[in-house]
Amino acid sequence: MQKNWYAVYTRPHCEKKIAATLSKKKIENFCPLNYTKVKFQKRSKILQKPLFGSYVFVYITQNEVSYVKQVDGVINLLYWKGMPAIIKEDEIKAIKEFTNNHQDIKLEQAQVNLNDVAYIIEGPSFSTPDNFFALKTKIVKVHLPSLGYNMIAKREEESIFSGELNILQNNSFVHSQ
Repeated sequence: MQKNWYAVYTRPHCEKKIAATLSKKKIENFCPLNYTKVKFQKRSKILQKPLFGSYVFVYITQNEVSYVKQVDGVINLLYWKGMPAIIKEDEIKAIKEFTNNHQDIKLEQAQVNLNDVAYIIEGPSFSTPDNFFALKTKIVKVHLPSLGYNMIAKREEESIFSGELNILQNNSFVHSQ
């Protein structure tokens, strides 16, 4: 049976704990983390929080769904039209790439449309069939149609002007100058 990515709905603030439990049970999972800088009086500290509150992504077959639901702290899977919602592999790759390269990521709700294609907001951009990457001044956006979110981050100036930019294009990475 084919494995797919699913979004598991968890109890609030239990995402990392559930991801660790799933890993111990040898279930492939992904809990995207967002690193944010917070200032405390005279010093700053980097906090690590789950990007999607109350969600952990799992890579399982349809038969393993009931097993995952039995994990302590898991409420249910995310459903779409009465069936567990399948998250596209390209979107998981885009989330992994985005969280590896950016911090202080913001989420913005967007309309859920599984057949959505990339669209141009404005300014220079590049896209894959299902994801949209927009470069507008110092803002980077990725559209995740099956999750109904846009990920937004400010890019670091040195990553664009003094190095190479990794672009996800046709399921492969292209380096541009």
